[in-house]
Amino acid sequence: MEYVKLSNGVEMPILGYGVYQVTQEECERCVLDALDVGYRSIDTAQSYFNEEQVGNAIKKSGIPRNEIFLTSKVWIEHYGYEEAKKSVLESLDKLQTDYADLFLLHQPFGDAYGAWRALEELYEEKKIRAIGISNYYVDRMVEFASFNRIRPMITQMETHIYNQQKELKEYADKYGIQLEAWAPLAEGRDGAFNDETIVEIGKKYGKTPAQVMIRWNVQRGVVVLPKSTHKERMAENFNIFDFELSEEDMAKIADLDRNKSSFFSHQDPKMVEWFVQMVEERKKNHDSSKEKKSW
Repeated sequence: MEYVKLSNGVEMPILGYGVYQVTQEECERCVLDALDVGYRSIDTAQSYFNEEQVGNAIKKSGIPRNEIFLTSKVWIEHYGYEEAKKSVLESLDKLQTDYADLFLLHQPFGDAYGAWRALEELYEEKKIRAIGISNYYVDRMVEFASFNRIRPMITQMETHIYNQQKELKEYADKYGIQLEAWAPLAEGRDGAFNDETIVEIGKKYGKTPAQVMIRWNVQRGVVVLPKSTHKERMAENFNIFDFELSEEDMAKIADLDRNKSSFFSHQDPKMVEWFVQMVEERKKNHDSSKEKKSW
């Protein structure tokens, strides 16, 4: 395993396992499989609703807690100082741990500054070893890095062969912020696994398209979080440290950049409204369940 060193000196595996869209029924087994393969960085979030299963798996694995880099994220409905702090402590309970290695603000909406103050305090109280942001476009990242007491140590963003985040990485490097990729395989969208350039490069090294795409990001110094529910695929994604792409091949992949999301834009007002609606619906459901309990 290779590691990156964050701005505060904390070391983080450059390759981790993400549990986005992994169901509660499958999550515990998947995390145990990933740990068995050799992953030592696990990425979850409050909005994935599988923190408890991640915690169960880590406990059952028998691997010492200090050998696992554990990440979670604060969801928008918990933004604001008081609610964010409370939600992080609840997440730690679900994860069955006294501390998290990394906590991120999951989306760039709502009272993010209030939530960040909570993360800053929890960081200083050593409940969190590193703090960061997710889904912040380059302008928002620079703003957030400039107007807070503690600068984010991580920025997590959709980063893959078709959306390479070149400008974001340039400014992240400038501000000492580590870029971390979600959807590093573009979830197979836009024909990523069948891209002629990627397939041909893979043949040259005896590697699959997925391994080439992961290796490309790793060589750029980007932390990568591939996801699979199949143990053999987890192992395949992990097996990228025994080869190195040439400068020529790195350049060929760089030319594939479309500088456009394969998913959605946080700058699209309709998408912002979708997030607002989702938060409002979840608040209603939460209030409704509280009422039922009071009966």
